[in-house]
Amino acid sequence: MTSPRRTWTFSSMRSKTRPSLDEGENYFRRRLFSSFRSDRREQRSPGQEDDIDKRRAFSDGEIETNKGVFLPGEDQPDMGAMKRFSTLFSSFRGKISKDRTGNEPDLPASTELSPVEEKAKEQRYASGQFFFEYLVVVRPKKTKDGIYEPQIIYQFPKKDGMVRFQKEEEEKTLKALTLFCFPEGVNWAPLTEYPSETFSFVLTDVDGTRKNGYCRRLLPDGKGARLPEAYCIISNLACFGLFSKIFDEVEQRRKFSMAMIYPFMQSLRESVFPAPGHTVNIKSFIPERGTEIISLTRPTDSWLEHVDFRTLFKCLSDEEVLQVFAATVLERRIIFIADELGTLSQVIHAVAVLLYPFIWQHTLISIVPEILIDVVMAPTPYLLGVQKSLADQATDQTELLVVDLSEGRKETFIKCMGDEDTILPHKLKDEIKQALSAKNEKSSLEELNRVVPEAFLPFFIKTVGHFAKYIVRKGKDQRGEFQRTNFCKAIESKSTRRFVKTFVQTQMFDLFIQEMEQRPASQDGTGLFDKKIAEYQKRMRGKAKKN
Repeated sequence: MTSPRRTWTFSSMRSKTRPSLDEGENYFRRRLFSSFRSDRREQRSPGQEDDIDKRRAFSDGEIETNKGVFLPGEDQPDMGAMKRFSTLFSSFRGKISKDRTGNEPDLPASTELSPVEEKAKEQRYASGQFFFEYLVVVRPKKTKDGIYEPQIIYQFPKKDGMVRFQKEEEEKTLKALTLFCFPEGVNWAPLTEYPSETFSFVLTDVDGTRKNGYCRRLLPDGKGARLPEAYCIISNLACFGLFSKIFDEVEQRRKFSMAMIYPFMQSLRESVFPAPGHTVNIKSFIPERGTEIISLTRPTDSWLEHVDFRTLFKCLSDEEVLQVFAATVLERRIIFIADELGTLSQVIHAVAVLLYPFIWQHTLISIVPEILIDVVMAPTPYLLGVQKSLADQATDQTELLVVDLSEGRKETFIKCMGDEDTILPHKLKDEIKQALSAKNEKSSLEELNRVVPEAFLPFFIKTVGHFAKYIVRKGKDQRGEFQRTNFCKAIESKSTRRFVKTFVQTQMFDLFIQEMEQRPASQDGTGLFDKKIAEYQKRMRGKAKKN
């Protein structure tokens, strides 16, 4: 059962000594805590119905909106808790902008375009067709205080012609994302060895617009001790595998010079983002290899293209994954601990996608920067990724699940509620484990993308797949009304009914049903989940006839 909501104040949270904060940062932290004191569900007005339907359009695997592309398991524009986190994030952007004014070097400008070319490109960008919005290079730089602070040393493209407030907002966003490129804070020093790692994060602004951040951190070529660099691409599009390949090309060009990155990214920016299953070819020159064609292909199953299940099942056993899944389904507070940033981001995104067709509606921060570590004290549900160096600050909470993903760990669940292995109906849990046995340690990404959804999706089909029968419409064009009591009574299995009675109280189910109620009757049965339900019911009827 979900725990009742509690009154919560700052003074009761933590007594550890912290470095003194200036007034601006204190204001930011006060906003952080006050923003999580309640988690009331937002009621949608009739004018929002069209936008809701667009976000649920899973026929091609994506959720298209007039603000970009969304995938299941990520924060959505109208989330309660996440929207509040976005507000405080914007406040913090203003804070660091004020603190760092004048610290960054001038950024190189891109080649100027004619007004006609610029207008055409801006139209394509507004439609979400560009691969990316920015590429920035971030590197820790020594300040007057002797500490290393991450700063942007390169940006492509540098937009010109913006009015003052647009330019200020752009600068705030660019400076804020340095937090996620180097979330460890100021604890840096020159290194002689540093393993390359790729990870992702999400930025959600106060107006609900959402951007994906893809980052590769590495030690540039050279001799002696030197500082690592982070290459960060900001895009409206979610496709981790494809952007990882782009980073491979950027990294190859950086070995020659920073200038070699520009023509490749310019060609990429002029290309149209391919449809699922399609390929775009980029012509590019690189010394020693000459001019070559680089092919970038999107997976056919685009709703899974932001996910790599290999890391999840490498870090956790099937039984442990099921316990994490159970806690996630009931919208509990979950913290993942790991040394590697890539492990954190890949595991959290994979766990969120297991919820399909439902979407995690609360705070999701795949990598929590050190300066935002107090978000772990929020009383509302969250999925957070915390580096092991900050684990002590994140695990002194109660009523949450803390999952250690690091190698050589003594135990996986550092903290738990104790009932995680009993939440799911026993029979359905065994069916998921049986389906997962079709994979092995050598399974490819493609095989996992087939096996894992086939294991978890039937769970929701068998527990709540009869929802459409209990959405009653008084007229063809009228909004439906969900009959919750009758819906629960229709379940024959006592253990399944007990689980469903708890699950229907979650925000992810509530908002899913709201969207189904508001969906036009003409669209009933057209979504991917609807089709999977129909296929399952057809198989059940076939078995009944044979018996």
